[in-house]
Amino acid sequence: MFDYETLRLIWWLLLGVLLIGFILTDGFDLGVGTLLPIVGQNDLERRIAINTVGPVWEGNQVWLILGGGAIFAAWPAIYALSFSGFYLAMFLVLFGLILRPVAFKYRSKLENPRWRQSWDWALFVGSALPSLLFGVAVGNVVMGVPFHLNDDLIPVYEGNLFGLLNPFALVCGLLSLTMIAAHGAAWLAFKADDSVAKRARSYLIYLLPLTTALFLAGSIFVWIGLVPGVEVTSAVDWSGPSNPLYKTVEVTADALTRNFTNNPWLFIVPALGLLAPLVSLVTLGLNSATLTFGLSKLTIIGIIATVGLGLFPTIIPSSTNPAHSLMVFDASSSQNTLRNMLVSTIIFLPLILLYTGWVYKVLWGRVRAEDVSDPANHSY
Repeated sequence: MFDYETLRLIWWLLLGVLLIGFILTDGFDLGVGTLLPIVGQNDLERRIAINTVGPVWEGNQVWLILGGGAIFAAWPAIYALSFSGFYLAMFLVLFGLILRPVAFKYRSKLENPRWRQSWDWALFVGSALPSLLFGVAVGNVVMGVPFHLNDDLIPVYEGNLFGLLNPFALVCGLLSLTMIAAHGAAWLAFKADDSVAKRARSYLIYLLPLTTALFLAGSIFVWIGLVPGVEVTSAVDWSGPSNPLYKTVEVTADALTRNFTNNPWLFIVPALGLLAPLVSLVTLGLNSATLTFGLSKLTIIGIIATVGLGLFPTIIPSSTNPAHSLMVFDASSSQNTLRNMLVSTIIFLPLILLYTGWVYKVLWGRVRAEDVSDPANHSY
């Protein structure tokens, strides 16, 4: 069907597609939860905001499960390092992702205002915390993770939770939080009733340029050489065995920008991440919620794809043992595993996309005050 090199490249692309798919879908309901305390001035408005994502937030998390499953099966060393090395950070992410559905389900069990406000803040924490930590994790991956491989090729993490909170990673965390909040605001402008949509548009005026500013700040960190990368200096056998110890590498200041300077057409991708939010300000002024939400999606694609293209062919560099860095060509599962998984993906991914598209088509239209006030609608 495909040779080993092609399968590795396909699964690198699929990993990016699944991560982008997760932020495009689950990102806007994380953004709604993050903005909930300020976008809704009373209980009715907060219910409108919640019910714009109420029918779809559970289905959106399928992309997270798919991404985790793909890493586990296609890149086992990366899965082992991420879920063991970042254990405390992952625990905080899971805490947020567990708190969020509980808040969705329990918020409207009582009409007591204090009860509902408490769950609104729980929904805020369960949305904002993962949004921030996703970016912090990506920032640390770009900088390099402190790990080495033992004699059995098992990754051994050498860092701690507080070591993750470095300036560059915090900039990436704030970028992730702002980008996701802007995505949620764009969704509310597209989906919510007039009062909530108007307030969401007012916050977008600040969130969109802030997204561009933070992405630019992170890019400057990289371009001036404050965030070095790893470069393979030995011959690369893309069809060889998955053994990260078979290569030699060196740390260079321009490793993360070399793919772009060697292929100038790739600058289209970071340009998309920088300019799409600014163009969104224009569509926002034209009161085109559909175009604004579409440009929000392009912003996410541009920012996440920039990270992937800058790192390629590295997936997770090691800051303490650069030669142990995990690459596309030496950290994957076997050829048979990648091939069998690809067959399953070709069958099931289109079904997921078709079902997702059908759900959004059925639920098309704005959520109005009378919709959430009608008991027959079983809204949150």
